[in-house]
Amino acid sequence: MIGSRERVRIRAIEREDLETLARWANDPEIWQFLGGWHFPVSRESVARWFERLDQETHARRFAVEVQGLGLVGTTNLAEIDWKNGHAEHGLMLGEPAFRGKGFGADIVRIMTRYAFEDLRFHRLDAYIIAYNEPSLRLYTKCGWREEGRQRGWYFRQERYWDRVLMGITRDDAPAALVGALPIEGPEGSLG
Repeated sequence: MIGSRERVRIRAIEREDLETLARWANDPEIWQFLGGWHFPVSRESVARWFERLDQETHARRFAVEVQGLGLVGTTNLAEIDWKNGHAEHGLMLGEPAFRGKGFGADIVRIMTRYAFEDLRFHRLDAYIIAYNEPSLRLYTKCGWREEGRQRGWYFRQERYWDRVLMGITRDDAPAALVGALPIEGPEGSLG
């Protein structure tokens, strides 16, 4: 486990998570809020992806649990540049019932702290589709800033939408991490 707050725990993805992850990977409603291309995937494809996770050198992917609910989503650090100390952050809450409950803010704060304190990164970025206003508000609430837009980047809902770059640096982080609990011990740490 890399970190937790009162209700949210971020941990390694386990084989037991794969059935739920495959269901979410095939949910077009979720696709609408994620960048990139999305296609239906088989359980076998998800299992192969899981087997390769430890081989990724430029990404770290995690499961998100909430007390009493179990697995609620995933989070990651991707496009990691170990030399220059930066990465892209992303998160996904799998069910509509999990959204709007404050879990996302806990995830962003835990991962920001993990990146800056444990991994010694200098900055994090997040790319968000312009119509995903809840995510834009979430990152802003956690101390991130809008740093730019790429016009017409994503084609969704029969039109093009901007890609919004949100960012935070280590210098911005102290205000963003108010209330974050310490990252828990070395057991299960993926850093």
